[in-house]
This record gives sequence, structure tokens and C-alpha cells, in this order.
Amino acid sequence: MTDDIRKGLAGVVVDETAISKVNPDTNSLLYRGYPVQELAATQPFEAVAHLLWRGELPTEDELAEFVKLERSLRPLDDRTVALLETIPGEAHPMDIVRTVVSQLGTFDDTLHRPGGWTDRELDFGRAVYLFAQLPTIVAAVQRRRRGLEPIPPRDDLDYSRNFLWMTFGEDPDAVVVDAFNRSMILYAEHSFNASTFTARVIASTTSDLYSAVVGAIGALKGPLHGGANEAVMHVFDEIGDAENVVTWLDEALSAKRKVMGFGHRVYKNGDSRVPTMKAALDTLVDHFDRPDVAALYDALESEFVSRKGIYPNLDYPSGPAYNLMGFDTEMFTPLFIAARVTGWTAHIMEQQASNALIRPLSAYNGPDERHVSAG
Repeated sequence: MTDDIRKGLAGVVVDETAISKVNPDTNSLLYRGYPVQELAATQPFEAVAHLLWRGELPTEDELAEFVKLERSLRPLDDRTVALLETIPGEAHPMDIVRTVVSQLGTFDDTLHRPGGWTDRELDFGRAVYLFAQLPTIVAAVQRRRRGLEPIPPRDDLDYSRNFLWMTFGEDPDAVVVDAFNRSMILYAEHSFNASTFTARVIASTTSDLYSAVVGAIGALKGPLHGGANEAVMHVFDEIGDAENVVTWLDEALSAKRKVMGFGHRVYKNGDSRVPTMKAALDTLVDHFDRPDVAALYDALESEFVSRKGIYPNLDYPSGPAYNLMGFDTEMFTPLFIAARVTGWTAHIMEQQASNALIRPLSAYNGPDERHVSAG
């Protein structure tokens, strides 16, 4: 390998973005300049979505207009309902959501207008449509897995409360709504991560927004990216109890297993989103009276950090938080989709606004030129 090859594009700056950055001085993730922990503590997810797409937090009137639009777009098309019923029930929820999002693109006749694929205002409408549809889809997938009928969305509930209502069929407690809203905001955007970069690569070909989002979902499915929150819960289930942590970790490290939920390509001194999500997890532990979850969380974190010096990432607290809320483990990454679609679509529109085809080079290390022998 030559010295100028950066495997995984590590350390390579490929473009500019005004959407988010990690401030190294404060170790804060910023959305359009705002620290994400401040947004999570003060804003509804709808306002943060508006910020990512439009560049500013909405005024009261702008938020009201946006909320009205989003709520009107929540119900599923009959064709979507039919598709959900035909996909095998044992399929992974990520595969189901990917397939349904691809179908949504076929409903959009504005794609076929001249310039319709990359029209910024049309893409804003598409982004809001996906933002509104995904909670209804994800909730229906979980209910179908449990042999339950889907619950239609309500237009009198905000995004987070409606999402939980459609999933569980009961009005959620305020502490659960708050924790869920914070998780959505924390997962909404994170610069040029693998799925976002995938979306930007597809957008750079001047393909349409739906295609770019479907590609991003495929990237997010991987356990080294979005699937990590699901993997964290599998680790918790394996360990079972705080008193088993030392033995489990001895065996895991001896087998050179990757312990999911720890480490991050960007953060070297700890993921800046973790304290906010851990605080939300703590409220859920208290609410549901589950000190065993907190004990296991703290024991594994303490033991792993002391041995490896590697700190938790956002997936570590979000996995047990979603579990306490009542979501199936396989639904954790679809929840990530519902949040990150805001960041993906913001990046797709930014890419198209100042586009250059993303086409890196490679260093060939195969055989030298050779020829097929005659006869």
C-alpha cells in the first residue's frame, strides 16, 4: 500500500458543508452552529428538522406551518399498506423500510418534470414527506412483527408523541416522549458519516432524492454504522447482569471480538452526544424502576474504558433506552433512519446545490498487463 492511500478515506476532506461539524475546542456536535445538546434540551424534533433543511430555527409561524404540512403527510398510501402486507414477516425491519422507501419514490410524478429530480423546493417537499411517512412505516413494521394491526397516525399529536402512539397504542408518559425526542435529535445528523456520504455520492450523479435515501439506508444497515445500536442490545442480552461483565469481557477480548457501542472515528475523547442520551436513559431507568439496566451499563462502561481507554458512542446509551421504551431490538436501526433522514436529505440538497460528481481514484495492485494466448 502506498503512503498516499487513506483506507476508508480516513482523514480525507472531500468537500465543504454548512450543515454540521464537531467543534474540537468544546467537543460539541453543532447543527448549523447550534450545539446539539442545547437543541435536544430545548427544541421539538420538527424544529430541528427545519433547521437542518432551511438553515435556521423556525419562527413560531414557520413552525406552525411546517407542523401542519408534516401532520397532513403522515397517513400511508393504500399501495404502501399493501406492500407492507406482502413482504415476508420474518424479513429484517431494515430491509422492509428500505423497500417501502423505494416504493414511495414511484408515487412522485414530479420526478418526471424537466429538472424535477433535483429541484430544491420539490426536494424540500420530498424530505418532509419522508420525515412524515417514516414514523408511520416503522411503527407499522413493529406492530406487524407482533401480530398487531397498525394504528393510524393522529394529527393532534407532535412528532415524537405520535410515533410512540402508533407503535404502542397508548398515550406515552412525558418522560418517555422527552427521551425519545432527544434521541431523534441526537441521531439526526453527523456530517460525512458512511450513510450520508453514500447519499451524497448518489446525489452527485444527479440521481433523485429517493434513490439517494435508499442507498443511505443500505449503508446504515451495517453493524459498523447504524446497526451498532442493535448490536449493543445483543451485548447486554448476552451479559445479562452486571456481575457477569468481567467474565464476559475477558472472553470477548480474548476472542478479539469488537465490543459494539464503544469508539468513534471522529471522537477520540468520547462522543459528545453521549452525556445527553445517558441523561435521558437515566430518566427512563428511574421511570420504569430498572436499576439493573443502569448497573449493567455502568459496569461494562467502567471495565471497558479502564482496559482499552475507548469511550462509549451514542449507540451505547440509545440501545437500552429504546429497549426500555418497548421497541424490539431489530427496530432500533429503523428508528435511526427516521431521525437521520433529516440529515441525509439536507446533505442531498446541499450536494445538488454545488455539485461535482464524486469519483475517487484507486491504486491498482493486480497482475501486470497480460494477454490471452492464441490457440
